[in-house]
Amino acid sequence: MTTTTTAVRTEVYAQVQHFYAHQMQALDGGRFADYAATFTEDGTFQHSPGVQPAVGRDGIVAELVEFHKRFEGDPVQRRHWFNHIALEPQSDGSLRSTVYALVVTVRPGGKPEITPSCVVHDVLLVTDEGIRTRSRLITHDQLA
Repeated sequence: MTTTTTAVRTEVYAQVQHFYAHQMQALDGGRFADYAATFTEDGTFQHSPGVQPAVGRDGIVAELVEFHKRFEGDPVQRRHWFNHIALEPQSDGSLRSTVYALVVTVRPGGKPEITPSCVVHDVLLVTDEGIRTRSRLITHDQLA
């Protein structure tokens, strides 16, 4: 097997891991404005098949509020686990990031369920303010 990749500096890879950890903790904690702030002003976010992408930070917050209404009155805790982060530098200075993701759902007294298993396709920008997501497309394995 031959794979051709362009390496990113270890420092950048570690920054991306740190970024994703804080981004997912904001999402899992219901801090949707904090999560949206990790995107560029005009960032796009498409997390559900067949749904148009949310555009801009306000659009992302609105999409997340609407999506999470299904959990109102349900004592569920969802945790997003990102792993196998593959970064590829792009000619415009951005990073293409491909990540395996599992969403673990837990209810009091219940067993954890993995729903769904996904691949996250991001375009990341490294800015003076830190890393920002320019676009995110999530594909679900069960639909492949």
